Amino acid sequence: MQPRVLLDGLAMPESPRWHDGRLWFSNWGTGQIVAVDLDGTSAVVGEGPDGLGWATNWLPDGRMLVTGPELMRIETDGSRVRHADLGAISSYGWSELTIDGPGNVYVNTLNFDFAQFGELLASGEAPGKIALVTPDGVAREVADGLAFPNGMVVTSDNRTLVVAESFARRLTAFDIAADGSLSNRRVWADVTGDGLCIDADGAIWTSDVGPAEGGVVLRVREGGEVLDRIELDRPCYACMLGGEDGHTLFMVAQRWFGPDRMGELIEAKTGRILTAHVDVPHAGWP
Repeated sequence: MQPRVLLDGLAMPESPRWHDGRLWFSNWGTGQIVAVDLDGTSAVVGEGPDGLGWATNWLPDGRMLVTGPELMRIETDGSRVRHADLGAISSYGWSELTIDGPGNVYVNTLNFDFAQFGELLASGEAPGKIALVTPDGVAREVADGLAFPNGMVVTSDNRTLVVAESFARRLTAFDIAADGSLSNRRVWADVTGDGLCIDADGAIWTSDVGPAEGGVVLRVREGGEVLDRIELDRPCYACMLGGEDGHTLFMVAQRWFGPDRMGELIEAKTGRILTAHVDVPHAGWP
């Protein structure tokens, strides 16, 4: 698979989602929510928080959720309200989220000050958490002890959630109960990951965020078998399957200067969206 550049010159693209015929993504550092079609025509379609680490997704009724210091909901008239009070679970803000078929919202938090990135990585601690917000608005913690939780996917049968633990370089799975609770925590695959997506065969597309210059995108089966591999010229931070038939793999990639040079990274605008055609289409959530 030879990837092609769909969009270039971005600050820090993250959290890609295929929605309503376009790829939507968070352009960190600019506070912009951007959508791009398959011809490369893009537009700013909304506003996110000013900082880093936020994502978007949609409730079954079409209203958008945006993470950040709080989990916010954008109403049909454009107004913003707090979707759920998660302050008792973590005071460090919220990053990735996915919403399953019944409308359960799973949202995770690094649960530490990003300024302590290096110290926490060296310590081996795992303070990350996952919170659940049910369709009736009840919020509760459903998982903890996660080592820098990143992208999450839910299988198409709504029975399994898989989360990338980037610091531990593994994908971790949970069973989903009828009430949305998570149990039976286990290693899904001993591969690293950031933003994830899942296909109709139950394989996960994930990215190796380790290399400083190049990047690798992997399609992995449960247990760790690598089924496909795509080499890039820079690290990839998230993947999403979409397109009209679900066979387009979108990859958001950019250079990496280190956690102490985030401002410089955003100014350099090395971010880009790449695409490749794949054999197995999208399934599951997001």
